[in-house]
Amino acid sequence: MIHLTRPELRFAVDAVTRASELTRQVHQESKFRPVLKEDNSPVTVADLAAQVLVAQLMLERFPEERLVAEESSAVLKSRDGKLVLKHLCDVLRPWIPDLGSECIYELIDRGQEKTCNRFWTLDPVDGTKGFLRGKQWAVAMALIEDGKVQIAVLGCPNLSRLDGSSAGPPGFVVAATRGEGSWARALGTEEWTPLQVSSCREQASARILRSYEPAHTDLSRIERLAAFLKVQQPLRAIDSQAKYAVLSSGAAELLVRFPSSPRSAYREKIWDHAAGSLLVEESGGRVTDLDGMPLDFGAGRHLEKNRGILASNGHLHDITLRAIAEL
Repeated sequence: MIHLTRPELRFAVDAVTRASELTRQVHQESKFRPVLKEDNSPVTVADLAAQVLVAQLMLERFPEERLVAEESSAVLKSRDGKLVLKHLCDVLRPWIPDLGSECIYELIDRGQEKTCNRFWTLDPVDGTKGFLRGKQWAVAMALIEDGKVQIAVLGCPNLSRLDGSSAGPPGFVVAATRGEGSWARALGTEEWTPLQVSSCREQASARILRSYEPAHTDLSRIERLAAFLKVQQPLRAIDSQAKYAVLSSGAAELLVRFPSSPRSAYREKIWDHAAGSLLVEESGGRVTDLDGMPLDFGAGRHLEKNRGILASNGHLHDITLRAIAEL
């Protein structure tokens, strides 16, 4: 059984559960309108509200802890951000009464801390485009110490089944502590179920997960990899770190993320993979970069020392790394 005796794990489960419920509430209202950040990626009231809520909970329970999160208050101070700020205040009022705009700015910007030996990382809505399409998104939180993830909690509010076959309620929360396994429960319930990766050892039978957005990965290289491995199943596109939950549940064998260009200098952001990577490892799987190196979450806000991502059920990891090297 999952051990919720560690206060950090209890906090993370509570924070992610609440943030998952909040983002689903915003989604059901269907009154959100995205605005573009400086990098032209979309952000919604759900992203910002979830980050404010988690930051407030951390301030109450672990005020000295550092938070490294995706969002900043800059988008709220733009012309388009003024309407978002008003909506944000309305959304947060039932969750955090008497919250003014200055407090909102301060809480969001708590996530702009620098990485250190021990910190939390948060993606308040991983998969914002999936959120906008009514597909998959995730609230992803992890505690990192000395570059390694120690606690991971992932909320998938629109995952109706852990195999990722459909979108909708009930949604799931999945959690892991290093050395103690990974577990899942449906939102609104208290019963935890242990997770275990697939036992498949046949490469032709592998089910490969990929990002839904083509800008996030090099789809042609994944297709060539699948052909090289003689994989018979079609690639499955799923938004967000919900892919890691699906892999951890045994409903897929491989998750591959190539840089969008072989010569790209792009590096993955730590909050996009920290929680999911520990979930897979504690379910019996393996996660490395495309060169077989462990992911180093202590190098900054990006995985500066790593290139791409390969997550697997463990049994097919080495043969896939060899195939990637040959290709």
